[in-house]
Amino acid sequence: MRESEIERRLAVSVKKMGGMAVKFTSPGLDGVPDRIVLLPGRKIAFVELKAPGKKPRPLQVKRMRQLKSLGFPVYVVDGVEQIGGVLDEICAT
Repeated sequence: MRESEIERRLAVSVKKMGGMAVKFTSPGLDGVPDRIVLLPGRKIAFVELKAPGKKPRPLQVKRMRQLKSLGFPVYVVDGVEQIGGVLDEICAT
């Protein structure tokens, strides 16, 4: 399965929950996660999407570490089967 399909399914799942999965690009700051997930109840998390079995690049790992140090939840999703669990975890925080 391609990364773009996993990303599409994440966006659809978030929308069904009444939220938004905003594409995140930051000119001048490379390596940021692919999506910011915004759910009802002021729930927010960053999600990096990868093709199955692929790992984040070192710069992406650095950015995720920076976001986590600021107190934001950050997830890496490389399969559609992970989406439900990640969204449940975001809601639980």
